[in-house]
Amino acid sequence: MAQAAFFSLRTALESGSVRAAEPDAASPTGWRVNPWVKRGILLGFRLGTLEEMNGSHAQGFPLSFVDKNTYPARHFSAANGVRVVPGGSSVRSGAHVASGVVIMPPAYINVGAFVDEGTMVDSHALVGSCAQIGKRVHLSAAAQIGGVLEPVNASPVIIEDDVLVGGNTGVYEGTIVRSKAVLAAGTILTRGTPVYDATTGEILRATADMPLIIPSGAVVVPGSRAITSGPGKELGLSVYTPVIVKYRDEKTELSLALEDLLR
Repeated sequence: MAQAAFFSLRTALESGSVRAAEPDAASPTGWRVNPWVKRGILLGFRLGTLEEMNGSHAQGFPLSFVDKNTYPARHFSAANGVRVVPGGSSVRSGAHVASGVVIMPPAYINVGAFVDEGTMVDSHALVGSCAQIGKRVHLSAAAQIGGVLEPVNASPVIIEDDVLVGGNTGVYEGTIVRSKAVLAAGTILTRGTPVYDATTGEILRATADMPLIIPSGAVVVPGSRAITSGPGKELGLSVYTPVIVKYRDEKTELSLALEDLLR
């Protein structure tokens, strides 16, 4: 009975009819977390047993890996409309990948993740467990979108529609990036990271009840701020700080026009 319920959940996650988090206008963050979904995913790990699995052949030798038999790698056909370029990418069962998504090798999409239409997952990019990725997002090379299964009430990372995530960028610990934001290469966002808005002087922080939220259209770059007390000040040290330098405008739109040509 438990196994049947789990397989039903896994199928629903892959179709996108069930999600670990979903838009909710009544919520302060605009999103509602569904803890029961994450409990179901964890149940799949408990029910599963280790199994040797073979993939496609490389130079005459089968690709072999060992994982829980409840979470084999997903297989796609042309009818799915997902472009999976050869070279070592993998999508775990229980992840939703919508039509029009492009996956460049090597990339990985974990269980419970939701990747919406027209998104590009570039080389060495990771979409962690239960992460929610919107439409027409570009996860650039080596972008890391953190996952979350435990605690079950914790919010996953959410990247809304039309966001550009630059190369070597990391978004973790339930951070929400609103639509059309641009994260420059090397930007790191965590729950404990304060973000300075250079256009308003505001400092954006997570609170006990709210995750870090990057505003819609914000252009965020890596920066630093001086340590103002103690030995750090005497040594002239500074600490990493993401900075909102502007909000998306016509010049930004022109710089992103190449996106459509790549799809």
